[in-house]
Amino acid sequence: MLKLKVDAIKNGTVIDHIQAGKALEVVKILDLTSDDIVLIAANLSSNKLGKKDIIKIENRKLTQKEINSIALVSPHATLITIEDFKIVSKTKLEMSDYVEDLIKCPNPKCISNIENINSKFYIDKDKQNLLRCHYCEKEYKVEDVEIIL
Repeated sequence: MLKLKVDAIKNGTVIDHIQAGKALEVVKILDLTSDDIVLIAANLSSNKLGKKDIIKIENRKLTQKEINSIALVSPHATLITIEDFKIVSKTKLEMSDYVEDLIKCPNPKCISNIENINSKFYIDKDKQNLLRCHYCEKEYKVEDVEIIL
């Protein structure tokens, strides 16, 4: 059996328990460059999820806006901050009741697209992949909206 040894990172961020198949969406949110030191692992075995993805990013702390965007894509991911090879914080991401200025409303007639107004979407707690625009009240699946940073 082939085993992959992955070195620990000295300083940076680990995003664990990403829903399987969503790592590349998270990478897109983070707008990583060729200068970033990154490990992306997909479809790993997980006792909690069955399968999971994981991303390790050396020397990078995430902004709150990036964290909120990741919570939209993979609401049960875990964010781990590493300093000097030690875990300094471990937080399970959770969906809030709403998000502001993270999503462009797909409705071209929505006032948030016509006027200079920050978008606001409510998150359906029962169906976590369903969002409703505060202004036009149209509903969209998370995968059908554009996350803006």
